[in-house]
Amino acid sequence: MMPQQQTPEEIAHELKILVARLQETGRKDLLLHAIGVPLLEELRIEAAKGNLSRLFITKDYRFILEDYRKEVELQPVHKAVYLLFLAHPEGIEFKRLADYREELTHYYMATAKMMDKEKIIESVDHLVNPLDNAINEKCSRIKKVFLGMMDEYTASYYIISSHTQKHFAGSSRIWFERLKVISLPRELVIFK
Repeated sequence: MMPQQQTPEEIAHELKILVARLQETGRKDLLLHAIGVPLLEELRIEAAKGNLSRLFITKDYRFILEDYRKEVELQPVHKAVYLLFLAHPEGIEFKRLADYREELTHYYMATAKMMDKEKIIESVDHLVNPLDNAINEKCSRIKKVFLGMMDEYTASYYIISSHTQKHFAGSSRIWFERLKVISLPRELVIFK
């Protein structure tokens, strides 16, 4: 007779008992070694999920973290970049931003009502130019604002961050897509 396979819940229960035994002996060093630092970081990010706030975007493009009762203070250009990445949960490669020029211009025009159209177009040209650092600067500013409002693990869901996808074409050709994404679950994003 073959032994029965354990369910994930049974494995988790067994693991909980083993963790408690290691903690009782004061050997957290062995526990850390068993788990490993990369997994520990993933677990901290997963734990932050429970603290995520709904992001409410008003008609006049104010960004409100509803559950924290705080407004995310961003300039119109930063809001436009953020809205573009929110609209594309699959991610966008910076080198392909020119493909999104019209959409980015639309968001910028909507968030910067009083700004000159020519200035907006000039700014968008800088953002979508792969030889210009403007998009990195805008993403860094967005990250700084969110890090000023919450811990780094919670902020990791709200910022525009890297996600690399490995692709295979046949058996010998491999390439990587370096996508930028906002990993905030979209059910937490509410547009007025």
